[in-house]
Amino acid sequence: MTAIPSPVIPEVLRASPQFRLFFAGQSLSLVGDRIAFIAIPFAVLAIGGGVSDVGLVVAAQTAPFALLSLAAGVWADRVDRRTIMVVSDLVRMLCQLVAGALLVTGEAEIWHLALLGAIFGAADAFFSPSMVGLLPQVVAPAYLQQANALRALTMSTGMILGPAIAGVLIALAGVGAALLLDAATFAVSIACLLRLRPAAVERLDGPEPGFLSGLRTGWREVRGRSWVMAFLASMCVYHLIVLPSIFVLGPVIADRDYGGASAWAIVVAAFGAGAVVGDLILLRWRPSRPLSAAATLLIVASCQAAIIGSGLPIAAIAALEFVTGIAVTGYFTLWETTLQEQIPEHALSRVSSYDFTVSVGLMPIGLALAGPLAAVVGLRPMMFAMTAIGIGAALACLSVRSVRTFTRPA
Repeated sequence: MTAIPSPVIPEVLRASPQFRLFFAGQSLSLVGDRIAFIAIPFAVLAIGGGVSDVGLVVAAQTAPFALLSLAAGVWADRVDRRTIMVVSDLVRMLCQLVAGALLVTGEAEIWHLALLGAIFGAADAFFSPSMVGLLPQVVAPAYLQQANALRALTMSTGMILGPAIAGVLIALAGVGAALLLDAATFAVSIACLLRLRPAAVERLDGPEPGFLSGLRTGWREVRGRSWVMAFLASMCVYHLIVLPSIFVLGPVIADRDYGGASAWAIVVAAFGAGAVVGDLILLRWRPSRPLSAAATLLIVASCQAAIIGSGLPIAAIAALEFVTGIAVTGYFTLWETTLQEQIPEHALSRVSSYDFTVSVGLMPIGLALAGPLAAVVGLRPMMFAMTAIGIGAALACLSVRSVRTFTRPA
């Protein structure tokens, strides 16, 4: 009788107990985030808001990145990163508890959701640079791409499970229940982080630099690498121009033309399925030229706006979004891994904070403008224009010599 092979467990999970603990807490929390991703736009619509209100609430949640990410990066390179992450999770848990309770009791108003979203986003701004910097403290360098791919895999799986769970909860118990469940996942993340024992950061000798000096050091690390500058510029365009089509205009098109939340959940789940496939590929595939591969994948990712606004049947849109899911997760995983491999550990959170500032931090501008501009130009013409601009920026990134020629050390 032929033995049935056991499932292959990624080596990083076998080799790093600390990463297993980190991975367990973040996996459930990321599923909760994907539930909230579906719930929040429909929460706004459920209490009488329109497309501009959806943009306002989502922008309020992401705006703090523009104001706080750089400061968060400096602090994450100076203070214990795990502690920052625990405090961030605690604040975000409380925000979702309050928002969920207001929605369940029927007391929620647009300004409630916008204010809580802003507080949530402020805490999130501190979490992200700390998390990027913490990962090399719990994973050996040889396993960084696997670790990033597994973390992305949980996000991708969450794009499948999250919409399914959110759809059921919204249908049976309302949008408030979905946010309350997200709050519970933050509690699990806090418990896992409190047990984590990351390695100490190797810091430079001498007195700790002041805040402004630390900020300038981070900028020198960015400015001294043309490939970092090229990717920051292309990511700025992707987050400012392309992503608003997904966060704001996509749900509106689904609600207007395709029957609402269930149709949008299908599209998001298909994207998530593609991302799962991409993550599984990156558990094995380590391209020798990761930056040129990432820039090429960004070209495909930028097609999302045109796909969603194409007017095709939902099944066709979902199939194309499956392909862009592979591209998006590949792009971000290769980019983050290259940062963690090439940037000194003592400056990693600051460099990643510039990433979050020029990309996610600028996204609220696009989110706030997407609705009003679409009302003037038209939803579908607007989304085709978004893709054209995004593809142009990705091609410009790929044209930079240091991006094309960068080779991963053996």
